[in-house]
Amino acid sequence: MVCLAGKHFVMPAAQPAKTYPAHDEHPSEAVTLALDPYDMADKANIFSIHYGDVGLMPIFVVIANDGAQPIALAGMKAELVTADQTKIPPATDDDLYRRVSRPTTGSISPNPLPWPKKAKGSVSKEAMDEIQNSQFAAKAVEPHGTQSGFMFFDVSGISTPLAGAHFYLTGVRDAKGNELMYFEVSLEKYLSAPAKPN
Repeated sequence: MVCLAGKHFVMPAAQPAKTYPAHDEHPSEAVTLALDPYDMADKANIFSIHYGDVGLMPIFVVIANDGAQPIALAGMKAELVTADQTKIPPATDDDLYRRVSRPTTGSISPNPLPWPKKAKGSVSKEAMDEIQNSQFAAKAVEPHGTQSGFMFFDVSGISTPLAGAHFYLTGVRDAKGNELMYFEVSLEKYLSAPAKPN
């Protein structure tokens, strides 16, 4: 199990969306999308699960609504598109449970019969809570409000998943139900940003 016992996940506080290097601001719609990949071990320490060890990239997603009307996120669709145009949707709960609970490679099953395994059976309650509590789950952003959370992307087999990658977000709607212009964020903005002083 790729998990540290006794560590409780605490959601990081969202900073103003425009302050993240990787962001897309729509001034006419008063909405900004920002991304903060947790691709380095020092940042990923907030999690008890070592997502990187099982091929998952956590990306902190921040959506700020500077307008006077709420925006709806219930129908939004996110996608990470790598430099070679591989399209990766965010992992679902079941994807995460499966990936976190899978046995380490090379382990031999004591029973040769292929008994079906429950996906959630070998995931600890703490790990399940972390998966539930860390994900971006907001269905709306109130006026002058911000919503944030993590989306997890399966980047197994991709050596540098962020280099040349773009993140797309569609399906965000205004209070009248009109879809906003799609959001596009280049992850190169994150990679090329100067390191923050400690």
